[in-house]
Amino acid sequence: MSDKPYRPAGNRHHVVIIGSGFGGLFAARELDGADVDVTLISRTNFHLFPPLLYQVATGILGSGEIATSTRQILGKQKNTDVVRGDVTDINLDNQTVTFTEGDSTRVYEYDSLIVAAGAGQSYFGNDHFAEFAPGLKTIDHALEIRSRLVSAFERAEVTEDPAERERLLTFVIVGAGPTGVELAGQVAELAHRSFRNEYSNFRPSSAKIILLDGAPQVLPPFGKRLGKKAQRELERLGVTVYLNSLVTNLDENSVTYKDMTTDEETTIESYTKIWSAGVAASPLGKMVADQAGLEVDRAGKVPVNKDLSVGEHRNVFVVGDMMNLDRLPGLAQVAIQSGEYAAKAIKAGVEENQEPDQREAFEYFDKGSMAIVSRFHAVVKMGKVEIAGFMGWIMWLLVHVSFLVSKRNRIVSMFTWTLNALSPKRYNLVSTLQHMHARTGLLQLEKQVGEDADKYVEIRDTKGEN
Repeated sequence: MSDKPYRPAGNRHHVVIIGSGFGGLFAARELDGADVDVTLISRTNFHLFPPLLYQVATGILGSGEIATSTRQILGKQKNTDVVRGDVTDINLDNQTVTFTEGDSTRVYEYDSLIVAAGAGQSYFGNDHFAEFAPGLKTIDHALEIRSRLVSAFERAEVTEDPAERERLLTFVIVGAGPTGVELAGQVAELAHRSFRNEYSNFRPSSAKIILLDGAPQVLPPFGKRLGKKAQRELERLGVTVYLNSLVTNLDENSVTYKDMTTDEETTIESYTKIWSAGVAASPLGKMVADQAGLEVDRAGKVPVNKDLSVGEHRNVFVVGDMMNLDRLPGLAQVAIQSGEYAAKAIKAGVEENQEPDQREAFEYFDKGSMAIVSRFHAVVKMGKVEIAGFMGWIMWLLVHVSFLVSKRNRIVSMFTWTLNALSPKRYNLVSTLQHMHARTGLLQLEKQVGEDADKYVEIRDTKGEN
């Protein structure tokens, strides 16, 4: 490795973007044709649309419908390079970013930096729960959950033990936010609609789908009215909802929760557990905040200035799920708008000589929140406007199709959704035991080898859970 940090030839203003999610991708797109050189670094080779991960997990869509090659998306941008790598260091004083890819390490020098590395799953200090209850933040998670769901039904078909069959057919989802609600609704539809006539030795409709949350209502950000409507629709589908219920223990065979109103603890025997209860910003946020003399919040988000810059480092921007500004939620629209804003600020500085103090404050335009509960039923909140039911479902479809960056993905997704609406069949239920066991197998390997973990390429390459 050369001691001299890399920068593109020509010595134009060099913008480094970390992350290929909505924030990073839309920042890169905004810089298309600008008088700058752009390098986008991401530990994946694709742009992912996370709100549709639950549809991959439940067999509606394939992973290729919600993820598109970043190189293909940005391939026509002549001023943009895309590299895959896991960022290991950001040095604000030296203005460098260090990343690794396999056995290679490279250092990039930047003039402006946009950190858009997103967020992962939070277990609120109980990280050991992750071994038995995957979150839903990556394609790997979605494929693992799909395999766990399919395996539960397949194993229920062959077991002769009624108690074991009941455990296999008990699905516990922790977290009643949009992801948890959407997952619960789709697992219920699998059991009651898609699998209805596909098993001989048991009735799939006997499955128990349980949704747990410590909050007093379903979908808290949507308000009480829509939360109640979503809960009633879930219960109509056969989902049991336990609110004010805090998970106190979770292991291979069960989930234990405490009723926060009575302090009574209950244990549920369950084969499949899914965690959707919290988020934690990328650790890169704390790395940046520490150097800027700032403190991250409990979710690891970085406090930013009104122009999304960090402290006195006005050429460093933190956007999307990583920024702490005005209690903005972790939504795709927040990431898109903040990424575009940061890119425009950089362009104005380079092409119009705009000083940082001349930047207008970032203003978020709230386009509303929505969550699909079941086929033909979604809830939508746009300011004071609240919609539930079929019209909400139509709006959800239109908005989410518009967010997909590839024309091919839009067409395929709409076609698949139409088929799913008309037919109980699901066309993306292929799963493997490797999907189910790979993550936990690597965790076990890391525990066994201890300090020698870095000697194993399998562990080195997957620590970031790509």
